[in-house]
Amino acid sequence: MSLLCKSSPTGCFTQVNRLSWSRKIVHLPAKFQAKHSSVRQIRAYVTNHSGADTEDEASSRAPAKNAGMRVAYQGVPGAYSEGAVQIAYPGCDAIAYAAFDDAYEAVKQWETERAVLPVENSLGGSIHRVYDLMLARGLFIVGEVQRPISHCLLAPKGTRIEDIEVVMSHPQALAQTEQYLRNLHVKIEAQADTAGSAKLIQDQGLVGVAAVASSRAAELYDMDILDADIQDDKNNVTRFVALSRNPCTPNIPGEIYKTSIVFSFVDGPGMLFKALGCFALRGIDTTKIESRPMKNNPLVKKVWGDSVQFNYIFYLDFRGSTTQVEVQNALRNLEELTTFLQVLGCYPMDVSDPLARKIK
Repeated sequence: MSLLCKSSPTGCFTQVNRLSWSRKIVHLPAKFQAKHSSVRQIRAYVTNHSGADTEDEASSRAPAKNAGMRVAYQGVPGAYSEGAVQIAYPGCDAIAYAAFDDAYEAVKQWETERAVLPVENSLGGSIHRVYDLMLARGLFIVGEVQRPISHCLLAPKGTRIEDIEVVMSHPQALAQTEQYLRNLHVKIEAQADTAGSAKLIQDQGLVGVAAVASSRAAELYDMDILDADIQDDKNNVTRFVALSRNPCTPNIPGEIYKTSIVFSFVDGPGMLFKALGCFALRGIDTTKIESRPMKNNPLVKKVWGDSVQFNYIFYLDFRGSTTQVEVQNALRNLEELTTFLQVLGCYPMDVSDPLARKIK
């Protein structure tokens, strides 16, 4: 039995009577392969036979506890992701990587203990590359952080706003300030990172060029803030997830947990309705759903006529823990409907007000 995954479209995580919740594969005895075996029972067996780190991420909020912990993020110092790292793991060593893939691989290769990567923004939507990495490469979501994003227009010291001809930044930041930049009548240039754009301008001594980045980037790279809070919507929030080689154990009383899954099914009338019904009928609150064409098998012939349409996978977040009986039953029910089901992680839910956070 596997509640984590079956028939992965990437071929990476197919499991047959085994559970890869730890650093090594643990084969389950026959007594755990029956349908009535609970996730709690299986988890206890894996923990006792693998040496996996089962410490809950909710306990990582004390700075002293994170001293020496290495956490990867994409960008350079001053990036919004660096700020998210310090919210998630205050006091840790935040280590910059050039690309999402590099930060992800840093955890897999034991260069860092965690990676904190953005998955969605209230204005720009989902960060699809990060979702693709989570689907294909096997780390677990162990926490989440929602942080406000306050964009600033940065330029070298002494620059006036009317001198700006080009503005560069990450595509997401440019999209989030689209209306503001249109009113400036400047040329837009996409770069790999927000703070990296500020660093590039300063390092190369570019004239007439500004960056959309954080106020912390202005401090780090000795630049003037020509304008602040330039995002088109002031309620601009990005959700980040913390990723680890091992899942956290949802066992802290009173903690609110979220579970993220991805699945697909054979096309048919009402299949999505039936899939969501697995949770609705058990009173489980779904908090996000998104469909994406399946990369390795994007087109499929539909049951009606000879129509060829996209073949989709569905990402779903719901409020609840895999230790809860109703969640276990919902996943078993969903497994009966799907051709592929993978749990990306069960982790403490960030229930704070992100707009109340005062960070640079």
